[in-house]
Amino acid sequence: MSVAAPARPAGPGGAPRPPVRRGRAVRIGPVSALLRWRQLAVPAAGFAALVLVAALSMGRGDFPIGVGEVLRTLAGLGEGPQEFIVLELRAPRVVVGALVGLALGVSGALFQTFARNPLASPDTLGITTGASVGAVAAIVLSGSTSAGALLGGLGIPLAALLGALATGALLFGLTWRAGVDGYRLVLVGIALWSVGTALTDWLLTNAEIYDAASAYVWITGSLNARTWSDALPLTVAVVVLLPLALAASRVLTLLQFGDDTARGLGVRLAGAQTAVVLLAVGLVAFAVSAAGPITFVALVVPQIAVRLAGGARPPLLASGVLGALLVVGADLVTRTLLPQALPVGILTAAIGAPYLLWLLVRGRRRSTV
Repeated sequence: MSVAAPARPAGPGGAPRPPVRRGRAVRIGPVSALLRWRQLAVPAAGFAALVLVAALSMGRGDFPIGVGEVLRTLAGLGEGPQEFIVLELRAPRVVVGALVGLALGVSGALFQTFARNPLASPDTLGITTGASVGAVAAIVLSGSTSAGALLGGLGIPLAALLGALATGALLFGLTWRAGVDGYRLVLVGIALWSVGTALTDWLLTNAEIYDAASAYVWITGSLNARTWSDALPLTVAVVVLLPLALAASRVLTLLQFGDDTARGLGVRLAGAQTAVVLLAVGLVAFAVSAAGPITFVALVVPQIAVRLAGGARPPLLASGVLGALLVVGADLVTRTLLPQALPVGILTAAIGAPYLLWLLVRGRRRSTV
């Protein structure tokens, strides 16, 4: 039995209309994809805006430098004092912020596509909270217990990395039932978030006042005093994990149609789901270890990207670029426009919390229709 394709509407004079091209097919070896102009224009425009905002951020401080001079310095044409200020004092902060936003944006897009739920993000799934538990334990328990001494010896970034990875492994283990179901992933993640929040509060309650103050600054998410040593591990992680995430775009598209459909289209479901979750957890773990839990970036940015670039799911590249732009821009605002400099995580939370409430209200209205 065959089904005839619907006839294409005729054009002027009865001639058939030419086919509508919604994208350009690109093939590299065995890999092919349909590229739409918006999916290329949005990352390009976002990257141009990121360069401008980064130059503005590097030029702001006790010794102001113009945007043109900053760009000249980055191109290797700057003078001695300006080169030291831009490259050694200010550039590490901006680079770490851009890499953190990139990693969080891509991680959020991976989670939301995999779970088929706009509420799925490292924040709501408890991964950033797990990193907070590791970091706060390293600050508060250092020297008081053998485990705390071990964490303190590892350092706050590594302790946060281990906390995020451990939470991600626990999330995956509790969710796995011959595969990972997106609905179960969100429910288990919310439970882990609650447990992690309770552990963090308990550690802060029993901490010395100066340790609690130091831990609280870290768990709000901050780019203050970042150096090239903070950027190096995150750079390596992004260079390794981002291409793997982009290579998984086709699998992500198929996973959107459901487990049975993806399996029928030839996807090895267990391996694909494991790879997506590990990539997302790895990206957010390194991001949080570098700058603390800068919340709501991974929740908000993918939904902004999908509305700007179009398509059925959050685009990975656009989400990463817009995440970098959001973090660097928010850091610039907190340092220059607010009466008092604040950690960047406070501003991103102020942006993301109303958006989360809007998502919940919209979901409730749909369920009652």
